[in-house]
Amino acid sequence: MPGIDESLVEAMRLPGVRGASLVDWISGLALGAVGDAPGGDWEATAAETAELARHVAEHGSLGAGGAAGPNKEPAVEDLIATTADSYHLLRFVSTPFDSTVFLHLWLDRGDGNLALARIRLAEMADRLVLG
Repeated sequence: MPGIDESLVEAMRLPGVRGASLVDWISGLALGAVGDAPGGDWEATAAETAELARHVAEHGSLGAGGAAGPNKEPAVEDLIATTADSYHLLRFVSTPFDSTVFLHLWLDRGDGNLALARIRLAEMADRLVLG
């Protein structure tokens, strides 16, 4: 089972990936990052994407399962944000302890395959070992 670094390197092998990171949505810190960062700064990107993930996870506004709580997974599996030239895919990672992390994949819109990236990122999240 791959750890953080192995999972991020695997994510970089997907077509059109510009960068990938693992972020804690409570603290807004990047636990690992590879490739280019949107805006050139992984710390700022982690903090900004964590705000979005935290809102969705805590309020459950988009999911049928309600808000996340202690030992409860977010109701939303992933989020997709699009810009003129890229996709940002955030995939929540389930853990045995407290599910407060997500994988962030930054894809080039012209070269990336969003459907494939979603499938592979879900597989990576399921295999990821934290600890």
